[in-house]
Amino acid sequence: MVVHKTPDFVSDLGKLPSEIRKLFNRQENIFKKNWLDPRLHTKRNKELPGVFSFRITRRYRALFYFRDDKAVFFAIGHRKDIYD
Repeated sequence: MVVHKTPDFVSDLGKLPSEIRKLFNRQENIFKKNWLDPRLHTKRNKELPGVFSFRITRRYRALFYFRDDKAVFFAIGHRKDIYD
């Protein structure tokens, strides 16, 4: 699957601890093979139509949506902050 990362996503990713960034890279590789892989715990966001999240760790999530046969990653961070 083709993934596009927004500038805000890239900026937020760079602010995360290095261990979280490494785990994100691993999860992104799984995502590219199968975005519904159970290891990602992918969920549809109830509050934002068309938006999904996947788990990086128990505390960190990445948000994305689909556009033109691409997944667009637009937010990443702690689960308590990311949905604001």
